[in-house]
Order: sequence, then structure tokens, then C-alpha cells
Amino acid sequence: MADTPIIGFIGLGVMGSGMCANVVRKHGGPVHAFDMSAEALDIQAQGGAIAAASVTDVAKAAAVIFLSLPGGKQVASVCAEIAAHAAPGTTVVDLSTTSVAEARQVAAMLAEKGMHFADAPVARTRQAAIDGTLSIMVGAPDALFDRLKPLIGYMGSDVTHCGDVGCGQVVKLINNTLLFEQVAAIAEMMVVAERAGVTRTKLIEAVSLGSGDSFALRNHATKAMAPNIFPEKAFPSPYVLKDIGYTIELAESMGVAPNLPRLTATYYQAAINAGIGQEYFPAIIKLIGTGEDHEAASARGNDRP
Repeated sequence: MADTPIIGFIGLGVMGSGMCANVVRKHGGPVHAFDMSAEALDIQAQGGAIAAASVTDVAKAAAVIFLSLPGGKQVASVCAEIAAHAAPGTTVVDLSTTSVAEARQVAAMLAEKGMHFADAPVARTRQAAIDGTLSIMVGAPDALFDRLKPLIGYMGSDVTHCGDVGCGQVVKLINNTLLFEQVAAIAEMMVVAERAGVTRTKLIEAVSLGSGDSFALRNHATKAMAPNIFPEKAFPSPYVLKDIGYTIELAESMGVAPNLPRLTATYYQAAINAGIGQEYFPAIIKLIGTGEDHEAASARGNDRP
């Protein structure tokens, strides 16, 4: 890999736009960007990216290609096109969240063409993507990680090498599932406290000083659940179910019964069934507040992501 490789960036959505802008701003060489949204692509071009007409154009131009896509199916499709048109030695870095099996399958497909792959899913918020302060969990061979770390560092303040290919996704899925479980637990207990005479804000204040403190309490409970603010252009319940589904698949493949992830999924499926699935996912507290049993509500739809 050249010291200043030509970079490609495919996928300029909620997270990808901020990440790409950081790469364009900090990288010393050209950055070829592509998205199906002409508006999103134009914004990056205004910032200095080279607007590509297709995935194929990026594949032909870049030595290192970053992906920020909705899920495993999209990653596999894009990587198949890259494999068909990129030069041997090209490296693909997937910043998306996919299943572990999908990451390893894509890596094997690219390896057959003499190309390299790293999974590097990201954590934290859209603002962190804009600020370049994401937490990025990387699965890659040691030597490849060492070469990629400076480039990945354009987008993240914390870059962790989790192991070989697929291990970035392992850590990301576990991180997300723990968060979704914690939000569900907080939602239940927040409604209990409120009905027993303790306000949501007072509960957060007191518990944050004790052993029940957590990132979810100080962030999701404080910023969304206490004030009842659940914007629709944030992380919705279908995304939660996708990630929990990947975790269930991973746990089962490792011989572990994913009982808590399955139970947690029923809250988010119930939110979809109740018509609030597009709201920011802590909106599940609305269901608990109605007193409706979430498992019964979930059973009216598909209770497995």
C-alpha cells in the first residue's frame, strides 16, 4: 500500500457523510466518493472529494475503498462489483454493521481476487462521525491493521484492533446489543419509578451516582427518555432488530442461547407494530407507559428479527 494511497468512499448516508468529509479533509491524496444520492455526493464534492459516477469508477481508481452501507446484503453486492473491477492488492474497509459470517464471506471472495478486506464497524453518534471522534472496532490481520490504522484514524479517536477479519463485527454487535438491552431495562424501571412518585430526571440523577450508572442512562435516558424526545431521523427500531438479529445468529453459531437478546427484541418489534418504529429507538418507553404487554404486542408481528 502506498504511503498516500488514493482512497475511495462509497455510502454517504447519516454516518458515511461525516466520515467521508473527515477523510477528504485529512487525507493528503485524492478521495473518490460515490452515493446513489446526487445531493449527498454533491455535498462531498463541494468539500473536495472527486465525484464518481459509479461503484465501478471508484473500484478502478482507488487503492483503499471505505464502505458505509445499510447492511450485509448491500456490502456483498458492492464488494462483488469491486472484485470485478479493482486491481489486485486493493483493500476494502467496511465501516458498516453486518453479520460476522457475511464479513468473512466477503473477505474470502475478495481474497480470491488478490484483494484485502477489513471489517471496521463504528460506534457513537452522527455528531461523532462529523467530529471524527468515532469508536472504530477493526477486524484484520496484524500487518493490514498497522497499514490501515492511520487512515481509519481520520474518522475515529478510538481505533481498536479486535482480532482477525470478522472480530470487529463481533465486538460491534455485542456493544450494540448490550446498549439495546440496557435501554429496555431503563425504560421499564423509569416507568416503575415514575408511577411510584420519582420523576425521570430525579431517577437519572440518583442512579447515576450509584452502581446502576451506565452510558445508556447518562445519554439515552437523559437526552431522549426523560424529555420524551424521539426524532425520526435517528436510529430507529428496524435498525435495532437488524443488529440484534446478527447477534442472535452469532450467539447460536457459538453454542450460546441468546435469551436476553431475544427478549429485548420483543420491545423493538412491538414498537414497529405500534407504529412508532421509525422514532429513535428509546421510544419503546412509550409502550411500557401504556401498560401493554410488550411480548403480546410483539407476537402480533414477527418476534424474531
